[in-house]
Amino acid sequence: MNYQETLDWMFAQLPMYQREGTSAFKKDLTNIIAFSKELNAPETKFRSIHVGGTNGKGSTSHMLASILQEAGYRVGLYTSPHLKNFTERIRINGEEIPSEKVVTFIEKNKTFLEQQQLSFFEMTVGMAFDYFANEQVDIAIIEVGLGGRLDSTNIIIPEVAVITNIGFDHTQFLGETLPEIAFEKAGIIKENVPVVIGERQEEVVAVFLNKAIETTSNIVFASENTTHYKTDLLGNYQKKNVLTALAAIEQLKGFDVSREQLQNGLLRVAQNTNLKGRWQILKEQPMVICDTAHNKEGLEIVLNQLRNLSYSRLHFVLGVVSDKDLERILPMFPTKATYYFCKPNIPRGLSEVILQEKASEFNLKGKKYESVEKAYSEALLNANQNDMIYIGGSTFVVAEII
Repeated sequence: MNYQETLDWMFAQLPMYQREGTSAFKKDLTNIIAFSKELNAPETKFRSIHVGGTNGKGSTSHMLASILQEAGYRVGLYTSPHLKNFTERIRINGEEIPSEKVVTFIEKNKTFLEQQQLSFFEMTVGMAFDYFANEQVDIAIIEVGLGGRLDSTNIIIPEVAVITNIGFDHTQFLGETLPEIAFEKAGIIKENVPVVIGERQEEVVAVFLNKAIETTSNIVFASENTTHYKTDLLGNYQKKNVLTALAAIEQLKGFDVSREQLQNGLLRVAQNTNLKGRWQILKEQPMVICDTAHNKEGLEIVLNQLRNLSYSRLHFVLGVVSDKDLERILPMFPTKATYYFCKPNIPRGLSEVILQEKASEFNLKGKKYESVEKAYSEALLNANQNDMIYIGGSTFVVAEII
């Protein structure tokens, strides 16, 4: 198989959660444990930092990778989902895994993958761990896919565990209350491994403290730090992620990182890791900004930041996935704006017709478009130089534009 055929095969094996939703979610580590054994336990051959949480885990992971790269280390970075290319998920010092390595890995393990019926995410995690082990990285930053306790990445014993914050997302899998969700996220806290909690939230603090006692883990709440470092990542929410990354570096033993390397790492995140889609300015006249925020807590910060900017009129290119709790997020959006409702081009995307209907209940007015591209083109046509266009609501909407 060539690269495209290999990807098509991977996507087709079992539904892929990011695209399909609930049917692809597996609450079980059996497959990844079996695959690890087949691959000769690659996750034991490199050191790691495990990063979970509802919002900010992607940005925090990229910050950590950038800081450690600046300190001269060979750093693996595993994140999900990808925006444009599958290979974005697996990187070393900002360089994506070569497509031929993807092909070779699947070819070599195809019989096992078929017999064991691994999901897309499980085989990708195995691929990342195998690649990092073979390439002898000094450390890998591993972002949790979904939840924590039963996530495929949770076979590593990291140097530090990081949980950014707890919010309402994927409640159909993780629980309907914040403590229930926190319990799932806290599943990445391991015996004697220090844990950094990004934000101290009173509703869930006991969950983390109890888990840390159970695992005899040193626990630190990053939000209690008052240090200020600048970053090249522009969203206001990045201030919290900076504190979380700093606390994780402080807890990391056996790696030398100077203050200058720390500062440079935070100022060169996009350059070092090629991170995209986080308060990314795509155009300036009119100002066009895209952001992957897609749940209540993430959108709250982004929408507040938008309110503080000056512009004549506001245009929203908005699309969401079908399992999004619209009752929770739509009331947050400003009524004084023009909306361009669209459907991200994945099976899990919510129909633009349904989104428009639901949005009208909250007095959000606008037309519907059958694609993100058409919605964006129309917004560009309608906007004058002093207007603002915001593109978001889903990672997959942003992926179609950048």
